[in-house]
Amino acid sequence: MKNLLIIGICLAAQTMLLAQPISKSTYGTMIAAAEESLNKKDYYSALDWYEKAYDERKSDDLVGVIADMHYELRDYKKAENYYKRLLRPRRGKEPEIDPAIRFKYGRVLKMNSSYDEAIEQFQKVAAGTQDEKLKELAEYEITGAEMAKVARPVPRLRIENAGNNINTAFSEYSACLTPDGNEMYFSSFNRKDVIILDGEEGDYYAKIFKAAKSGEEWGKPEPLDEKINRPGFHNSNVALSPDGRRMYFTRQILSGNVVSESKIYYSENSGSGWGPAYEVGGVNGNWIAKHPAVGELFGKEVLFFVSDMPGGEGGSDLYYATAKGGGMYGDPVNLGPKLNTPSDEETPFYRDGILYFSSTGHPGLGGFDVFSSTWNGTTWSEPKNMGLGYNSNLDDKYFTIDKEGYKGFLLSNREGTKSTHSKTCCDDVWAVTIEKLEVDAIVGTFNKESGEPLLGANVQLFELTNNQMTAVDQQNNKDGNVFNFPLLLNKSYVLIASREGFYPDTSQTFNTVGISESKRIEQRLRLRPLPPEPEFEEIEVTLNEAIRLNNIYYDFDDDKILPDAEQDLQVLLDLMNEHKNMKIELSSHTDSRGNDEYNAALSQRRAESARQWLLQKGIAADRIVAKGYGEAQILNQCVNGVKCTDEEHRFNRRTEFKITEGPTTVTIRKKETRQKDTTPQQQPKSGQIRKPQPQKSTTPQRKADEKKNRN
Repeated sequence: MKNLLIIGICLAAQTMLLAQPISKSTYGTMIAAAEESLNKKDYYSALDWYEKAYDERKSDDLVGVIADMHYELRDYKKAENYYKRLLRPRRGKEPEIDPAIRFKYGRVLKMNSSYDEAIEQFQKVAAGTQDEKLKELAEYEITGAEMAKVARPVPRLRIENAGNNINTAFSEYSACLTPDGNEMYFSSFNRKDVIILDGEEGDYYAKIFKAAKSGEEWGKPEPLDEKINRPGFHNSNVALSPDGRRMYFTRQILSGNVVSESKIYYSENSGSGWGPAYEVGGVNGNWIAKHPAVGELFGKEVLFFVSDMPGGEGGSDLYYATAKGGGMYGDPVNLGPKLNTPSDEETPFYRDGILYFSSTGHPGLGGFDVFSSTWNGTTWSEPKNMGLGYNSNLDDKYFTIDKEGYKGFLLSNREGTKSTHSKTCCDDVWAVTIEKLEVDAIVGTFNKESGEPLLGANVQLFELTNNQMTAVDQQNNKDGNVFNFPLLLNKSYVLIASREGFYPDTSQTFNTVGISESKRIEQRLRLRPLPPEPEFEEIEVTLNEAIRLNNIYYDFDDDKILPDAEQDLQVLLDLMNEHKNMKIELSSHTDSRGNDEYNAALSQRRAESARQWLLQKGIAADRIVAKGYGEAQILNQCVNGVKCTDEEHRFNRRTEFKITEGPTTVTIRKKETRQKDTTPQQQPKSGQIRKPQPQKSTTPQRKADEKKNRN
């Protein structure tokens, strides 16, 4: 059988996408095929079969497993949709689900930037689980989501995609610079096409590549030879020693979509190229060993790495082993619960006493976040989140930085990443640059008419690229009028200032092109005051008194609520929410055109349209009676036999309400001055409600014949 391999493999997170073609099958055979694929850890094929089976029967039993499959394959949008179905209320109650599943749902919401909804789910997990580790993780996730809601970008940090020569639609891994900064090593499948496996062995394995700098861009990468890229293994997790003369990497075997074997190897470069690879002694065993990184502890060289060996804190943990020489290392030592959590820690990198790593167990902005911890000679500091920019709402790993601390890489599936399956399935190499020069925008806000400083404004900074604005930062200053924005070099920016009671100032554009020294760029934003607000009026409404919703009119022969009508309906909604015991009659009216029976039916539909709008906003059905009066209550001269314009007829196509139960009097407070109810040409302004005035016209005569024109 042919297998379709859509590689989104994350050799760190152990996720690969495999698919098998689906032929016409029964529901039972689909489930059997799905379970067989799942047992083989072939998540993508399992997902295909489960979704096919769900399309066949819409069985609720499949919703949770499909949600989990999308979660494992990092399709967070689809995972959210299926978890929502799983939690859909039944008989007015949300179903009871395993807290671990709810925890995944919270993670998905967080990675989709729905932070408030995520917090709600994590709170339910923390309150409902007896698992102390899960409760701790849920509380950390709440902290991370709260951080994400107020996070501001790290100053002078530039994160840019490493470009098309490096990144493909599949995932890339473990990018690192050589000591001179002119070359990079990384791991990739380096393919732009989908791989078809027809039962024969194929060259679909991840390889380690080298690319050289070509001006400001990276050149075309070339794979290392078979001394490093051994056929039949996924070669990845590449890292260099500080002098660049030793390379550490992993060779991995996959079972379905899961790494079943991973061992760390090393190779030396004597100046004529990389020599044979040897297995590192002391760190490999009957466990997963991956993500090597050279460092120093207690004055000795050590190798940091990641493993799921027994005795850890849970998930994958950070370890180190002390170098003994000749590729041999001492016993692995777990870095302890300060750094390791019940979740996953991965991709360590060491520089000048600081260990950088990624984790899903510490409070983060998304999925995997990058953290740092400093070694003081005896202990590690509490892990510190590296902040927005280094981290996103998604997964950020493999952070490295050069010896000077200004250039490096990270791997991420953040917005802008190429992906072959879903938008978030795969990782790209992202170049990290920390600006050496300090360039800031010093922004002042002023009243345009008086020239005085304007306190309490909000200022937004946008980056302008190809006429597209991207939000960079936003600041409020309740007590002053000065704002400070760190900037990046060779960028164009737009400033927008706003404040209640003022028109926004959107006029300020500037750039940092060609700046060669640290400087401050001053910008003055001037906001013009809005005209005074109209005065309020109060209308007293009594029981069984008809009140016209003056803005609820209808097009000819139509029962649809027009957009302007929602303003008056919102007033009525607020009134009913304020008076919980209030019940009303909504009455609708037509003009005189059309026969009586048709007009009665049309007016009933129109009244029901207004009623449905209120029901959809949460008003109970038994509080509203919809009543159509047809053409029985004409408000002007346009009765049968009188020639009128359509605008005059439109004045009669209206909806009114009256209180039938509840408060005997209520007061409606509305903006703008009420106009007199005289002629149709004096149409009320948007949002007005008023009492109908007695009409001088006689009672409408009845039509003898059905008219051709209908309302």
